[in-house]
Amino acid sequence: MIRYFSRSIYMQRGIPCMIFRGGTSKGLYLLEKDLPPPGDERDAVLLRLMGSPDARQIDGLGGAVSVTSKVAILGPSERDDADINYTFAQVSVDKPVVSYAGNCGNISSGVGPFAIESGLVKPKSPTTLVRIYNTNTKKILIEDIQTPDRQVNYEGDCEIPGVPGSAAPIKVLVLDPAGSVCGKLLPTGNARDKLDIPGFGSLSVSIVDAANPLVFALAGELGLSGKELPGEMDSNPELLDLLERIRGKAAQVLGLIEKPEDSPWKSPGVPKMTLVAPPAEYTTLSGNLISEDKIDLLGRMMSMQKTHPTYAMTGAMCTAAAALIPGSIVHGIKRPSADPARLRIAHPGGILEAGVDYTESAGIVSVQSVYGYRTARLLAKGTAYY
Repeated sequence: MIRYFSRSIYMQRGIPCMIFRGGTSKGLYLLEKDLPPPGDERDAVLLRLMGSPDARQIDGLGGAVSVTSKVAILGPSERDDADINYTFAQVSVDKPVVSYAGNCGNISSGVGPFAIESGLVKPKSPTTLVRIYNTNTKKILIEDIQTPDRQVNYEGDCEIPGVPGSAAPIKVLVLDPAGSVCGKLLPTGNARDKLDIPGFGSLSVSIVDAANPLVFALAGELGLSGKELPGEMDSNPELLDLLERIRGKAAQVLGLIEKPEDSPWKSPGVPKMTLVAPPAEYTTLSGNLISEDKIDLLGRMMSMQKTHPTYAMTGAMCTAAAALIPGSIVHGIKRPSADPARLRIAHPGGILEAGVDYTESAGIVSVQSVYGYRTARLLAKGTAYY
């Protein structure tokens, strides 16, 4: 416990911040210079700002779910190929845990606008390319931001499922995305692996690392259809426990933890547990009926041990890459005619598209970049207190 943040100290401290909706997530955007150095003290500040650990995060700025308990930390970069450095922090809602493993593509979509709004990047007209070095994955992201009259434009006609209305599109591209955490596109060297899951038995999975590492399993092998909505899954504690055991075993295989049961504490964010199923008609959270011909596969992702209400952007990028790999679970269930430039993933909120630039030789896939389109909006700027 850090004494500096003891309740016996009554004086609050302020930190400049902005709040952005980035894609289907929302979070605090902070300048690195305003925070303590990486370590326990910084983590304590982020937990206090969000109001964690507390299921409601009532004493902080978090929104009581994982997709609204996120932080982006930015500073200038000394790299020749980047304008800024960006660190993503996933702040647990109900645990005193801050995870820096992996990146968040949704929060990333607000990084370019924040870099311009905060003066880290000088805007051009009519658009500004922001080159971002993500410290979590050691990857370069490039974002194309609309900046007419050298000001960020948030208005537009781009709609993304899970976000009301429309906004200006932001293309998020990740260069050389393979091995973001584990060093290789296929960390185990296999398109499929068998995991021995206590209380379940042997389960076939694909572990793929592009933009973020995901462990894919067939929904049908777990007695699911792939059409389930978050409320149905989250109200089933036995299912949540099984999915976390699978994820924990994958994390152990990847060398991220020593024991599978440590996953919620020591590697809560990666790999992302993802269920996939062949394309089929289904109903979204908003009650819209999506026909089978509109999608290439069904996908359900987990986020911090709960069901993601939509689908992570980096998760979509990894799914698009996995769809190219012969023998992988995703390759086996996707629509055979799926376009690699716009894989259509059906999630609880609707349809998310992601694309891949790649080459293939002798059956070996090499991924040059992955990309998707998001939107972002500045919600507030001012001072946050802890």
